[in-house]
Amino acid sequence: MARTVAHVIVDALSDLGVRQVFGVVGDALNPLTDAIRTTEDLEWVGCRHEEAAAFAASAQSQLSGTLGVCMGTVGPGSVHLLNGLYDAAKSHTPVLAIAGQVPLAELGSDYFQEVDNDALFSDVAVFRATITSPEQLPQMLETAVRTALGRKGVAVLTVPGDLGERELSGDRPARFSLNAPLSRPDESAVRRAAETLDSAERITLLVGRGARAARDDVLALADRLAAPMVLTLKAKEGFEGDANQFQVGQTGLIGNPAAASALEDADTLLLLGTDFPYRDWYPQGKTVIQVDSEAIHIGRRVPVDIGLVGDTGATVRDLLRHLSTPAPGAQGARDRSHLEKAREHFGRWHEGQLRLADPAHDKGLIGRIRSSLDNRTQDIRPEALAATVNRLAADDAVFTSDTGMATVWLSRFVEMRHERRLIGSYNLGSMANAMPQALGAQCLNREQQVVAFCGDGGLSMLLGDLMTLKTHRLPVKLIVFNNRRLGMVKLEQEQAGLPEFGTVLDNPDFAAVATAMGITGIRVSDPAELEKAVRHAFDSPGPVLLDVLTNPDEIAVPAKPTVEQGWGFAVAKVKEIVRSHGDTGSH
Repeated sequence: MARTVAHVIVDALSDLGVRQVFGVVGDALNPLTDAIRTTEDLEWVGCRHEEAAAFAASAQSQLSGTLGVCMGTVGPGSVHLLNGLYDAAKSHTPVLAIAGQVPLAELGSDYFQEVDNDALFSDVAVFRATITSPEQLPQMLETAVRTALGRKGVAVLTVPGDLGERELSGDRPARFSLNAPLSRPDESAVRRAAETLDSAERITLLVGRGARAARDDVLALADRLAAPMVLTLKAKEGFEGDANQFQVGQTGLIGNPAAASALEDADTLLLLGTDFPYRDWYPQGKTVIQVDSEAIHIGRRVPVDIGLVGDTGATVRDLLRHLSTPAPGAQGARDRSHLEKAREHFGRWHEGQLRLADPAHDKGLIGRIRSSLDNRTQDIRPEALAATVNRLAADDAVFTSDTGMATVWLSRFVEMRHERRLIGSYNLGSMANAMPQALGAQCLNREQQVVAFCGDGGLSMLLGDLMTLKTHRLPVKLIVFNNRRLGMVKLEQEQAGLPEFGTVLDNPDFAAVATAMGITGIRVSDPAELEKAVRHAFDSPGPVLLDVLTNPDEIAVPAKPTVEQGWGFAVAKVKEIVRSHGDTGSH
């Protein structure tokens, strides 16, 4: 019996190992969703917003390393996919989006809801095409999937509304023969890099996500070079924990002074699998060696003396073979004072952060003085919330975080130890990503703990998809940092010397909203009740929303605060005080 276009697509997804498809039903998608309905090992996850569907598919792809799939119907349904698809594209993860379209005969007639999908997705997709005949399948689908997987990006396949039910005259199974290439740089370049490292006095590694699969090799290299290891945010997963005696945390706005000093004190900087984008945070006047699988990344952020294009693991193993520096403990081994200084600095900073994260911090002398300035209402400090979650969460938990202050607190207080995983919109920087990404992650494994660090602004953007968690009984734990602010924007304004404006959020009781939706809602405002509330959230079955009233005036001091930032902050605070004294209305 000949198969329809819809069944060819759905059968191929099933054969690929796809287990969930995320989207909103309707119109051109009806033949496809009906094919999913009758396919035993493929689940349709109906979302309340297509953006959430795309975020969920992106999260699944990033966690599994395979294809994520989402769907949006004609016109607005497909348009709504865009933000989540941009997140997938910027995260370099393969996602297939099936987009609905008006009937073939109406294409180009400005028909109701008609949108030119090929133009719409031209910037975000590595492949985009509209099926105009059943005979284009399965080849067009194969090309879309191979391109998404091979180029680690988004493929968009548009299906007109009258095409899904049409049968193929010549049918065959879809074939997706793929193997991952392993590249390595030219040996002469590796030898030159090894000679440069041998002659360097103080080396610091900047390690990114691209090095995660080569963890053991990177640790061996750090040991051989006696090099402190600065991590990008995405490298927390895989390189944090007691087993790594070289890491000194992150640099950048969310980083710490030990990491900044480790970069500044080095004479040679070795970048491994990272395209860290913030140019202001690279030290000046250093010898720079960069290892990356993409040639276009070499020298894109900082001038590079030696660029090595290839797989990080293979390249690091080649470097280890060519280094003449003896192994630690052997005669002539590298001096370890640079590493020890960086680690001691990081330890002192970390201890200070943990003191601030103690829920009882504001009851001590120093805490009372500080809180009289920045926490007069005795709200829960976000540091304490993040540290408590870190301590009580499972060692194999998956964490997601909203862009903004929630990511700052996760970066500083949640350790990606053991088998923990981390997903966020860390390249696109979108709001509202944590909850839908957690949705996708939980669908992969309903028994694994999934924890979403949600900003109150981010959560409220896609609040409707709380119902998706409830409907599909997904036991995600939503930790809401409810500071009644767009916190990162507030901080940006104040550092620039501007008074806070437009950032105050008139929030509902999120726990009550969750309860009304059939989700366990817990609200906590007393620091003394924080640990009990977090334990309750983790011990409760099903989805849980923990609404924590956190201090809106908490300051995340960057790794290298400048005089201009400090002055701007002081000026902003004076302006805010003057304005509040002159206000007749509430704030």
